[in-house]
Amino acid sequence: MTEKAKAPVIILIVLIIIAIILAGGGFYLFQIERKKNLELQDKLEEISTKQRISEAKLDESKKVISELQVKYQESKNNMEILTKDLSQEKAARQEALSQMGQLKSDLEQQKAARVDLENKFDQAQAEMKRNRAQLQELVSQKIRLEAKLGELEKKTQAVELGKIVVSPETAAEQAPEEKAKKEKPAKKAKKAKKKVKKEEVKAEPKTQSAAAEEAGATNISILEGKVLVVNKEYNFAVINLGQKDGVGIGDIFSVYRNNSYIGDIKVEKVHDSMAAAGFVSDDLAGRISEGDNVRQKAK
Repeated sequence: MTEKAKAPVIILIVLIIIAIILAGGGFYLFQIERKKNLELQDKLEEISTKQRISEAKLDESKKVISELQVKYQESKNNMEILTKDLSQEKAARQEALSQMGQLKSDLEQQKAARVDLENKFDQAQAEMKRNRAQLQELVSQKIRLEAKLGELEKKTQAVELGKIVVSPETAAEQAPEEKAKKEKPAKKAKKAKKKVKKEEVKAEPKTQSAAAEEAGATNISILEGKVLVVNKEYNFAVINLGQKDGVGIGDIFSVYRNNSYIGDIKVEKVHDSMAAAGFVSDDLAGRISEGDNVRQKAK
């Protein structure tokens, strides 16, 4: 072939080579682009999947946010309630603190009162012990007095007209007084009889019953005796007149000393030959003495 014919062939071959190279390059580029497209599609699908997941998470987050908002509102309401409760608790605490202070002061007062009561209780116990000792002493005094009363009952002897002599030793002392007392009623009775006789002459005759009443009136004798024992602690005296003399509970006797009136005593307990009489007035305890005369008051 000639050189002119070879040139187009060479050019054609070159063009074919270039075309092949270009086609190969294009195919390579296509493969690269395809690969990139596939990768991009994969990424796109991944991104879509992530987007869907994100959207699902977003929806879930929205739900959580709405729930959280509801809870926040509830918490806010609870906070307001708790704030009110806290304020009330603070007020109650202040009141409790004030009450506690008051209780402390009351407790101190109670402690002081307790100490005072304990002291008073100790004093009362000591007083009770003293009272018991005094009571025992009084009981022993009572026993001695009862023994003395028994001895006095044995020693006393009955005398006419309801008069009683305490003992043979005092009989001698009472004899002059008793005689004088006996003579006075006798003289009075004689004078009364003389007056009755004179009046019978002048006045009209009286009935037998009226005469008997007058005779009985002239024969009434007043009981007289003496004070045997004086108990100033219990305000009573023992006299030597008793049941056999006609003394009864409630009888009142006047107390005399040397014909001077001292006061009255009232019979509260009666024995056979003596009686216990209480003082009608409190001041009599300091004025009455053993051996004073007693005279029964008319009922």
